[in-house]
Amino acid sequence: MKKVFLWWLIAGSKGGENRARIILELNRRPYNANKLAQKLSLDYKTIRHHIDVLEENNLVKSTGESYGALYFLSDEMEKGFDIFLEIWEEFKG
Repeated sequence: MKKVFLWWLIAGSKGGENRARIILELNRRPYNANKLAQKLSLDYKTIRHHIDVLEENNLVKSTGESYGALYFLSDEMEKGFDIFLEIWEEFKG
């Protein structure tokens, strides 16, 4: 996982903070979009948008059907999670 890419996705683009919060939650356990929306106090459509961005960039994967699909971190994101945490700490600090 490229650090520059994660910097752009988290710190360099609108919505990066919400994407980071989603990644942090999915690192703890899988969720569907509705539960993520509740957990993060965000609108369902906002969660869906950010999940789509994360899936397109191979950071999140899903299993199941559309509404009930569970989301997990991809293998690539799990391998690069330490890099993500470094960026998140710098970004929020």
